[in-house]
Amino acid sequence: MKVRVLVVDDHPHAREAIGEILSDDKSFEIIGYAENGDEALLQTELWMPDLILMDIHMPGKDGLEMTRVIKLKYPYVKIVLITVSDDAAHLFEALKQGAQGYLLKNLEPGTWLQYLRAVASDEAPLSSELAYRILQEFPLSKKNSNDDHPLTSREREILDWVAKGMTNREIAKELHISDQTVKNHLKNILQKLHLENRVQLTRYAMEQGWINH
Repeated sequence: MKVRVLVVDDHPHAREAIGEILSDDKSFEIIGYAENGDEALLQTELWMPDLILMDIHMPGKDGLEMTRVIKLKYPYVKIVLITVSDDAAHLFEALKQGAQGYLLKNLEPGTWLQYLRAVASDEAPLSSELAYRILQEFPLSKKNSNDDHPLTSREREILDWVAKGMTNREIAKELHISDQTVKNHLKNILQKLHLENRVQLTRYAMEQGWINH
């Protein structure tokens, strides 16, 4: 099945460029375009997209605010915020508001498509740079005790690899287990912690002091 995408950007040339990138991959189908936050919410209610690509900087309600609004009403929708800046504050705020990812507009089209396919399949790896930036946002005095840890030793091992930006396949190779075994472990971890995706998982683990860097 195709991933149904809503593109949100106040610049028509940017919307057109994103459309051209996605048109090169038959697994994506653009179901609509919006040029501001209110229109994005309206189109989300109307079309129920699987994925929203949304510019952070828009007049009126920006992408960060609309991510929060849309995720509250439609938590199933995956949102990837797009921007020309790699400002760490924006990146971290995007994740706090529930976004599944963060893309720079100047990345190569192939990188966009590879990343978005991973997001759509719930296997988007967290880059080591992104993990480092998230870590900097938390005081190191957060919970560092492993007492009453809800995860098994193997789940904690997998969590460490996820935080390092490893894909399921890379983790499987490292641990000499199957991709499906890694995927099932990850599902168990997310269910135990009541989280939705790898980004939320990494952020939560860093808050708790579970990840060794």
